[in-house]
Amino acid sequence: MQLVNKIHFRNLRGDLFGGLTAAIVALPLALAFGVSSGAGAIAGLYGAIFVGFFAALFGGTPSQVSGPTGPMTVVMATVFTMLVARHPETGLAISFTVVILGGLFQILFGVLRLGQYITLMPYTVISGFMSGIGIIIILLQIGPLVGYQSRGGVWGVIGQLPTYLSDPKPAALGLGLLSLAIVFAAPPKLNRILPAPLLALVVGTLVSVIFLGNNSDISRIGAIPRGLPTLQIPVFVLSDLRDMVVYGLMLGVLGSIDSLLTSLVADNITRTQHDSNKELIGQGIGNCISGLFGGLPGAGATMRTVTNVQAGGRSALSGISHAFVLLIITLWASPLTTVIPHAVLAGILLKVGIDIIDWGFIKRAHRISLKTTGLMYAVMLLTVLVDLITAVAVGVFVANLLTVKNLTDLQSDRVKVSTEPTNELRLTPEEQTLLSQARGRILLFQLGGPMSFGAAKVISQRMTIVKDYTVLLLDMSDVPLLGVTAALAIETMVEDAAAQRRHVFLVGAQGKTQRRIEKLELVGRFPQVYQVENRFQALESALALISSDAPAPASTTADVD
Repeated sequence: MQLVNKIHFRNLRGDLFGGLTAAIVALPLALAFGVSSGAGAIAGLYGAIFVGFFAALFGGTPSQVSGPTGPMTVVMATVFTMLVARHPETGLAISFTVVILGGLFQILFGVLRLGQYITLMPYTVISGFMSGIGIIIILLQIGPLVGYQSRGGVWGVIGQLPTYLSDPKPAALGLGLLSLAIVFAAPPKLNRILPAPLLALVVGTLVSVIFLGNNSDISRIGAIPRGLPTLQIPVFVLSDLRDMVVYGLMLGVLGSIDSLLTSLVADNITRTQHDSNKELIGQGIGNCISGLFGGLPGAGATMRTVTNVQAGGRSALSGISHAFVLLIITLWASPLTTVIPHAVLAGILLKVGIDIIDWGFIKRAHRISLKTTGLMYAVMLLTVLVDLITAVAVGVFVANLLTVKNLTDLQSDRVKVSTEPTNELRLTPEEQTLLSQARGRILLFQLGGPMSFGAAKVISQRMTIVKDYTVLLLDMSDVPLLGVTAALAIETMVEDAAAQRRHVFLVGAQGKTQRRIEKLELVGRFPQVYQVENRFQALESALALISSDAPAPASTTADVD
């Protein structure tokens, strides 16, 4: 794996124009996410610059543009609120340390090559989680939209909603609705030339300055620091270490999912293939450096990435140039951002929150599965009303339980037990004849498909159906994978049969299944346990044993390699 991406100039015009266009889209969002997080607009700009630059330089998706995103900002808003309340003087520094921890977790995921597994989370959980994030963003922006400052997180906003809605400040509400109308109603053709968020930012700010002047109902961003950021020395507090690690892990996982899903979008558009582990390392490096310089955490941003690709961006140079454009704006144009009203940013973020909600899945989830619908809404409510970590943990746990139940039902259908030939056993005519000749003294126990721990109970239950037999023939010809719990259930079955002096034939095990059976040492441990290559050979040998009531001939006990 090459750590640093090669910068080439074969697509110079497209990459530079793509980076410029992505920066124009990123600017209002970075400002809005910074204000919404509680760290200030400058934190959003620093996050867009540092994550955007280093994720492009070290990442594994050449056309991807990274920066602060809605889900990451929601987590950081919780972190800032919690840690600043506990430590008024050092809370901000501790919060940025959490950002660094999130980056370190992402680097660890990449080094351990977990990229291919990160996005294996059930879609119902991702959908409910993302929709919950969208609702949180909407709730947190209601206050700024009507001229108030949101306090106390989601529950605080819910408690203050009657005040917000009964006594809105007309000037702020007007600006917020104007901003919201622009981002929703901007024609697609105009949006390609001048992105709707930037248009809303410019128009809303000009209207507030020209027509409303110093109206006290309008709160503005105010002055933001000019020049290069200062280094934020990481601060660890032992009493908060557990929370710091947990939220760092949440940022790492959430940022990884967000980035890799965006990488898939970029692949589909550009017909390329990203390197997921390299992308995680690049995102982690970007977040570590962003945290060191007081920036918000970021991830691959879908809207900015699509905008970049549509404008011609194809290589890492586009993401790097996007970061440089934002740096120039921060160094020399920051005075222009001081008059931006919070209500205008709230209107822009309301559109972001509405877009994050998975409307497509919500509309049709009930037609797909009621269980799926219930799980999605449960994750959504837990995300909004409890916290992000609990929502994901509960969602993944319940989704896995439902998956195991479904797999167990499928595996149950593949477990067949009979002493007589039936259509379900899928026997050849010759095999049916041999089984019929045994007159019920051969118990054919047939397994099929992967046998996980869910199948163990089924194996045990089916074994109790028939008790009067002489030979147990355990057919594993169609078992590509045998889980430990299922293997132990088979071992118990064989031990019980051996204890009753019955003969046991292990048939057709191959590959991983064969190796698992060998580790149980059933053939060497019990003299009346044999291993044969195929079902016909096993039936012939079993019938010979029944007829002669003698030990199995040596020629019928060949082990399978």
